[in-house]
Amino acid sequence: MSTSAGGASALACRYMTAFHGVVDQARVRGGEWVAAYGAGGGMGLSTVEIAAATGANVIAIDITDEKLEAARALGSVHTINAAKDEPTEAVKTLTRGGAHVSVDAVGIAAACRNSVLSLRTRGRHLQLGHTTATEKGDVALPIDVMMVKELEILSAFGMQGQRFGTMLNMIAAGRLDPGRIVTRTVGLHEASGVLESLETYGPTGVVVIDEFQA
Repeated sequence: MSTSAGGASALACRYMTAFHGVVDQARVRGGEWVAAYGAGGGMGLSTVEIAAATGANVIAIDITDEKLEAARALGSVHTINAAKDEPTEAVKTLTRGGAHVSVDAVGIAAACRNSVLSLRTRGRHLQLGHTTATEKGDVALPIDVMMVKELEILSAFGMQGQRFGTMLNMIAAGRLDPGRIVTRTVGLHEASGVLESLETYGPTGVVVIDEFQA
């Protein structure tokens, strides 16, 4: 198996969490519809690539065309710009009733709620994004809809060591490439600007900081 240093660094946290969430927790299968909210960030692009590798039909939802283009390059079959279109109805139209699995990869209240509302009966919501200082860990959800549709609410945080083999085998076989979610490499002198931009979900994918970068 070979991968770039940037690709190896991308495995930490986001990629392994997305793999555990998509493959183990949400049990995504080939042919299923997967809606990914916040698809253009590091967690979102990881989700898109991994779900597509399982054979799922991925719908990427984000608020900028740049991030949606990145998601399409990693395997999404449809994209929805939530700044222009109401995403839950768009997902239901594309899937003829709702996604089998919907993922909140960003952690804001609107994305979490929309993820749940994008599901078909007996669908699975997967929470991968941590909430922000605004939510402080609490998000209001449409409980009656969840009950009537018998929805599953799932989550993932990191991944157990014994599951690394499966992920690494898929990388070795060329089915996954974590390096593809790395969109920029910057030097230490640019690190503060990148960190500040995270507060507004600015970066697309993962930005790698290389102390030897000029």
